[in-house]
Amino acid sequence: MDIKKIAQDLFDKEICELEKVKDKISDSLEIVVNLILNSKGKVVITGIGKSGIIGKKIAATLASTGTLAVFMNSAEGLHGDLGMINKNDIVIAISNSGNSDEVISIIPSIKKIGATLIAMTGNSNSRLGKEADAILDIGVEKEGCPLNLAPMSSTTSTLVMGDALATVLITARNFKPENFAVYHPGGSLGRRLLMKVRDVMHKDLPIAQLTSDMDTVIMTMTKKRLGVVCIVENDELLGIITEGDIRRALKMKDKFFTLKAEDIMTRNYTYATENIMALDALDLMENRESQISVLPVLSDKQIVGVVRIHDLLNVIGK
Repeated sequence: MDIKKIAQDLFDKEICELEKVKDKISDSLEIVVNLILNSKGKVVITGIGKSGIIGKKIAATLASTGTLAVFMNSAEGLHGDLGMINKNDIVIAISNSGNSDEVISIIPSIKKIGATLIAMTGNSNSRLGKEADAILDIGVEKEGCPLNLAPMSSTTSTLVMGDALATVLITARNFKPENFAVYHPGGSLGRRLLMKVRDVMHKDLPIAQLTSDMDTVIMTMTKKRLGVVCIVENDELLGIITEGDIRRALKMKDKFFTLKAEDIMTRNYTYATENIMALDALDLMENRESQISVLPVLSDKQIVGVVRIHDLLNVIGK
């Protein structure tokens, strides 16, 4: 038994079926998208068995990308869950055959409630297909299963059609990363998309003046342990001194301790503003010819904080 070949054949079969389903995309998708965009209600995804499992994922994707959506198991709909549907809603019923008993059994109630019914099916001539206001064709010719029995290609095509629907809606709504972050506040993803520089910057600043001597500069840097000293006059940041600046100045051994802060500071410094995303600050530090490890944070030319690359990596990861 060639395990690798069996697995690769499965991929080939499903990719082939997906290509066929892609070619079936018609104006019906545009109709469904416009129905959802103009709806005053929510999207209710329903299905049973493996189609139901895929439906739950589609509902979750829609909900996390700006479309009010929920999943209702069709069997549970027969026993009271139809109460979550109202006349302004759009019901997307998933059944590859279009004849699943549980799905067919709730159609009369959906019609009586007055909700719009969308069929996601591989059989447009089925009961579901005939009752639907629009059809998204997910029909495949062959399942990936070597027995052509277990749903494989059909569930994959359903999943991808759901992703296609979500993708069009994301584009139509001009849904942005910051919108996505609102629905994903937990974990590293939320932190990456929500965290701003002001949330991680240090406010207890290492400050020195233009005329500060090297002893003062080194002691200030050592005490604050941020790897930088900010040279400030009347709250305006004139320059910064980093550990790199001090190392370069140490090459002038004979006169190092006679130097002043203004002699070695970096005047053309890179900085961040407190309201930019932490992810953008990290990009500012890394995507440059020479990476930097610390950024002063300014507000109207006044120094308000310092952020280190370590701080950013700790909260948003890589």
